[in-house]
Amino acid sequence: MKLTTFEADGLTRIGAVLGDAVVPLQPALDAACAAAGEPAQSLPTDMRGLLEAGEAALVAAARAIAFAARPESAALRQPLASVRLLAPLQPGKILGVGRNYADHAKEVGGPKLVAPRIFLKPTSSVCGPGTVVPIPAAVTKPDWEVELAVVIGRTAWQVSEGTALDHVAGYTVLNDISAREFQFDQPLAMTSFAKGLDGFCPIGPYLVTADEVGEPWQLGLRCWLNDELVQEGNTRDLIFSVAALIAWLSRYMALQPGDIIATGTPAGSGHFRSPPRYLRPGDRMRLEVERVGLLQHDIGGKA
Repeated sequence: MKLTTFEADGLTRIGAVLGDAVVPLQPALDAACAAAGEPAQSLPTDMRGLLEAGEAALVAAARAIAFAARPESAALRQPLASVRLLAPLQPGKILGVGRNYADHAKEVGGPKLVAPRIFLKPTSSVCGPGTVVPIPAAVTKPDWEVELAVVIGRTAWQVSEGTALDHVAGYTVLNDISAREFQFDQPLAMTSFAKGLDGFCPIGPYLVTADEVGEPWQLGLRCWLNDELVQEGNTRDLIFSVAALIAWLSRYMALQPGDIIATGTPAGSGHFRSPPRYLRPGDRMRLEVERVGLLQHDIGGKA
């Protein structure tokens, strides 16, 4: 399933994408129940609530989507171009992973990592596809990072690497925008602050369920800045795999439905180029993860 949060006719709804159409889940489920002569079922009204409601809610969502996909159910579908896509969910917490691709770790430098390097991004940094991200006037070194984002679907507490993927609801694309001066120009690195400014976490366009993506071992990642390919990598080059990250994090904290793990970025960010290159007002960004989607957003003027 390609799950989405969207706005249409002044209402925010959760839905699913079917080709060039979007299906609001609740009306589709209502129609499916009515056609079967069954009592109505209610779904949560937001994506995190849907994940928190567990397997039964996702099964009901899949039923709604299947019913809406029927030729005779065209009235349940509306053109994707007629709605505004929002961030697919508002996460409970966002855990980032630094230096997690071999080529990026090499360009950054530093000792070999023996455990994941974790930072937090506040949920206030989240924005959706099509957003114009404003860069604060005081920020001098704004940078980009294409990442595969893992969305937790079941509580994970002290889980093994072998069972870790059972706790994944799905995946989305994330741009880990970073104010590099706070990471590298300060006596003490302020990584969470550098990566946590308003709008510095565009995600989307969809939450693609784990069954549709398959194993996350060999997913290609690409990032374009103004139509120039600036990053290209593959999750096979992760130092700590998706499963390893979930297992390690769950040793110390419970991962809850709707939490996001940003798994790291490959080489090619602007700060590590020669000469360095930073985001500017008017820049257009496209970030792609294979089988997950293409996230597009712009960079706005200084705020």
